[in-house]
Amino acid sequence: MDLFGETKNWENDLKPILKKYKGKKHPLNYKNTYQLLVMVVLSAQDSDANINNIAPALFAEFPTLKSLSKTDKDSFIPYISKVRNHATKAEWLLEIAKTIKNDDNIPLTMNGLTALKGLGRKSANVILRETHQPAEGIITDLHVIRVAPRLGIVKESKDGNKIEKQLMEVLPKKIWSEIGMAISFLGREICRPKPKCEECLLKDCCEYYLNSLN
Repeated sequence: MDLFGETKNWENDLKPILKKYKGKKHPLNYKNTYQLLVMVVLSAQDSDANINNIAPALFAEFPTLKSLSKTDKDSFIPYISKVRNHATKAEWLLEIAKTIKNDDNIPLTMNGLTALKGLGRKSANVILRETHQPAEGIITDLHVIRVAPRLGIVKESKDGNKIEKQLMEVLPKKIWSEIGMAISFLGREICRPKPKCEECLLKDCCEYYLNSLN
């Protein structure tokens, strides 16, 4: 097989970042599953830092799904007006609240989560990981989309679902829960758009770095 298959032992090569980041909480500053669900929906195409900034006032006013289910769009939007695509996200969240009604009813499976408005596989994978559920996929955010092809694990694509599918084919299921977030943290801290290769724990197995030496 070619590079994007079994020619490398990625489970072994990725151990340094699995060790460094294992169990590290997602950068969204949530307090419970309800808050995590809302913040994950709001964070699509927006920054975690921005969502963290608006969260305290939002959850002071709407502390539960039940309270959110009883409000309307005009009352809700002022609390998320600084979020990108806030009008659409308001509709999604209000529909979720009216569908689920109570925090205890939040589904914690891939099928259950992706059936909700505004939640794709990436968001569902984050929620499953943060709530310690069995992994049904691999978190593939914009950092993973950038970093995984650089490392040489997968072929480059702007499509997160395609990247995730390739990762799931190459990496053993026992590391799915942690590896996506570990690659994401590496992308946030080291493998930036302008990467700090010399500081990287994975430079000895990274296709991008090794090619830069030639």
